Amino acid sequence: MEEYIETGQQQTIGRKDHIYFLAAVFCFWFAIYIYAPVFGVYLQEVGFNFSAIGIILGAYGITQILLRFPLGILSDFLQKIRKQLLVGGFVMALLSSLILVYFESFAMILIARLLAGVTASMWVMATVLYSHYFSAARASNAMGIMQFVTVATQFFSMAVSGWLVHQFGWDFPFWVGAAASVLGAVFAWNIREVKTDTSSVPKNAIHHIRETVKMPHLKMLTFLSLMAHAVLFITIFGFSPIYAAALGVEEQSFIWLTCAFFIPHAAASLSLVFYRLHPRFNKIVLGVCFIVTAVFLIAVPFSHTLASLSSVHFFIGLALGFIFPILLSEVVLVSPPAFKMSAMGFFQSFYALGIFLGPLAAGVIAEQWSLNAVFTITGVFCIAAAVLVFLFLGQRKSIFG
Repeated sequence: MEEYIETGQQQTIGRKDHIYFLAAVFCFWFAIYIYAPVFGVYLQEVGFNFSAIGIILGAYGITQILLRFPLGILSDFLQKIRKQLLVGGFVMALLSSLILVYFESFAMILIARLLAGVTASMWVMATVLYSHYFSAARASNAMGIMQFVTVATQFFSMAVSGWLVHQFGWDFPFWVGAAASVLGAVFAWNIREVKTDTSSVPKNAIHHIRETVKMPHLKMLTFLSLMAHAVLFITIFGFSPIYAAALGVEEQSFIWLTCAFFIPHAAASLSLVFYRLHPRFNKIVLGVCFIVTAVFLIAVPFSHTLASLSSVHFFIGLALGFIFPILLSEVVLVSPPAFKMSAMGFFQSFYALGIFLGPLAAGVIAEQWSLNAVFTITGVFCIAAAVLVFLFLGQRKSIFG
């Protein structure tokens, strides 16, 4: 794999550079997802109620809300510190993992998840740095590769977490996350940066932010992604493992639920790397996928075995696997060249509201009503998201092809 990038002088990015970068990406997500599927159950074991669990799970999104948009702007204005920020993300992941190893109080676990959110916020830096490994005509290939490595890493880390807990105890995944953080920092420090032309960087940051916020359709796309991320962090990253545990499923068997969700999720994302969906079909696919997600979320309370629960999550994972990359591609399509990074920062920052509000609301619902109500009400919101998509049917000349 070799790319040639023109930046005033020709620079060669070789196979070794790609390997280092993708190894850093693997460690980036592995460090914060290795304990994700069992984390809610762990919090129950520690003694927290559903409301407290919802707050802790949602805290991961708070720092992302605060940081991702500013970092999107920083990626344009402060190009020299992109790699340092990425390395700093690994340091935050290390601190987060060590806090989880040594502390069980609500305040300290909350701090640990806030720090993990800081790490996730640095994803803006990773995507920008890797996009420069490819020519402008092949930027979509860079994002496709990053998306696939992300999903594959999350799947692998989550698949083994339950088994690690069963074999070595609750603290072991946190130690593994700490080790991955150190290794990832080494890889990130050694990645090669591509020098880029700074002449197009906007001079007035305030004006740049205002123009980004005013971009047509960006807020609607961000809201739809907010809804989809809320579903993701309510289900497989939140209350689905808790629901499975309530059915009597043991931690080492969570791998079947994880596989059922992530294999179709990864396959859907990968299919869009090799098959380019024409933009005019994006709206139809998005609407259908939100409806499919809603139907199978509402079906969760009727699932009384691991097999039936896994079957339901197969379709939820499949639908979300199409929704995320399509929304991401729409943001790229509606963003003028000078605003792509800041638009991506806005998009990533505010969809993180779903990461925060989704689990928070789910915890309150579970505490006040029942665990079943969490999935039913989330399904109703997905139907509302589908309606919003189809309401834009007549407006898609500029947004849906």
